[in-house]
Amino acid sequence: MVHAKRTILLVEDEESITTPLAEALERDGFHTEVAHTVADGLAKGRTVRPDLVLLDIGLPDGSGLDVCRELRSGSSVPIIILSARGEEADRVVGLELGADDYVVKPFSAREVIARIRAVLRRAGTPTGAGEGPIEIGSVRLDPARRSTTLRGADVELARKEFDLLALLMREAGTVVTRERLIDEVWDVNWFGSTKTLDVHIAALRKKLDAGLIHTVRGVGFRFSSPEEAR
Repeated sequence: MVHAKRTILLVEDEESITTPLAEALERDGFHTEVAHTVADGLAKGRTVRPDLVLLDIGLPDGSGLDVCRELRSGSSVPIIILSARGEEADRVVGLELGADDYVVKPFSAREVIARIRAVLRRAGTPTGAGEGPIEIGSVRLDPARRSTTLRGADVELARKEFDLLALLMREAGTVVTRERLIDEVWDVNWFGSTKTLDVHIAALRKKLDAGLIHTVRGVGFRFSSPEEAR
């Protein structure tokens, strides 16, 4: 079974921010829920049970800091504050209320997504522990045991090869961008050559059925969907 998308709750009232940011999050493999007010943010925080909250401070019916305080009183959900106020005092207040990170406007979607992935890693949200095996076509991957088999036979994978395969199989049938693969398997601050990604993909193709991993030129890679792999 392919792991479900992680849900990001975006609490922000400016459409010029919510629309492009939500689209960027969806493209990068997240499911996005949007709230425009304190009341809506609190309601969706309770009902949607997001994996992470992106939270603006200046909302029409109050302060996003109140949302942060309320969510944190009953939940450990990771929270990243988005604010036009970048003074140290503002950042300190947000962090002391329990926010995990603080991003100052204006920002790029790329920066926010990198921060999200870093916070999710630190928070220990789905990275494989406790996740059940994934079986697609001839390949079976067990994240908890970090084992892989091809038609029942064990396949020896290097650590990065396994992490790449796990991410691709979790998102089977959809394209995973090169940037996301680098961010998650290596690091958001990786400054080495991205050719290392191609080398690892080539190694996986040699060890597995080559036709399972597809190149989407100029974008990234895609693992065959369960239907394609049958």
